[in-house]
Amino acid sequence: MSIETISTNTAFGGTQGVYRHASSATGTDMTFSVYVPPHAEGAKLPVVWYLSGLTCTHANVTDKGGFRAACAEHGVIFVAPDTSPRGDDVPDDEGYDFGKGAGFYVDATQAPWAANFRMRSYVEDELAALIAAQFPMADMARQAITGHSMGGHGALTIGLRNPARFASISAFAPIASPLACGWGEKALGGYLGPDKAAWRAYDACALIADGARVDALLVDQGDADQFLVEQLKPELLREACAAAGIDLTLRMQPGYDHSYYFIETFMADHIAWHAERLKR
Repeated sequence: MSIETISTNTAFGGTQGVYRHASSATGTDMTFSVYVPPHAEGAKLPVVWYLSGLTCTHANVTDKGGFRAACAEHGVIFVAPDTSPRGDDVPDDEGYDFGKGAGFYVDATQAPWAANFRMRSYVEDELAALIAAQFPMADMARQAITGHSMGGHGALTIGLRNPARFASISAFAPIASPLACGWGEKALGGYLGPDKAAWRAYDACALIADGARVDALLVDQGDADQFLVEQLKPELLREACAAAGIDLTLRMQPGYDHSYYFIETFMADHIAWHAERLKR
């Protein structure tokens, strides 16, 4: 479980680091970033995971997410993995919404994707163990998860599958139901095959319908988002949560699009929301 340090920078009294390691889950080198806020020696800090969206790497939120001031204020570690395996030998697709940069946080079962595209196992198991081993100040008994778009789908599904691990779950403009949109049809069909029963573990609305339960969810969605109607469909998540009795705070933000301007605007709200629940 060794890691290579690519860079470290001081920010808001803490350390923003970028790291690389050899992943057994994906069979490739993987890069991720971790922000550790200022803290007393020996302190244990809660962890917020952030999963990025299509075409992104760890760098998008690290450079543009605007999370460090809020993390320093609330004493929260911020972990941002990549969205897929990388490398010349990793299979890819011509489309931006499949292959490299579009891992969809699934464990692929179909050739040629199954050998490398195991982002569910990477995030849920391998990287979590690596963080625990390499960052002794991380309190792995107190974790939360959030993400954007494809990463919002990842945050919702990983959180719903692991309610005992994550004290809180939020998302920015998530793909609410991959079973009901073009992005999901392409990705889940390609990675998992045609049997849609196998897709349900990777659809937040299906997981809730099948019995997954958490106390509350926070979702921010811009009403000027170009993907809102065709791909994101937050109304499906609202319906699923209402039927299951899950307290969903769905905030439709007027004038906001799908960009990191939107994420940066509301990131501090999400960090504070998670921090409150991580203290309980």
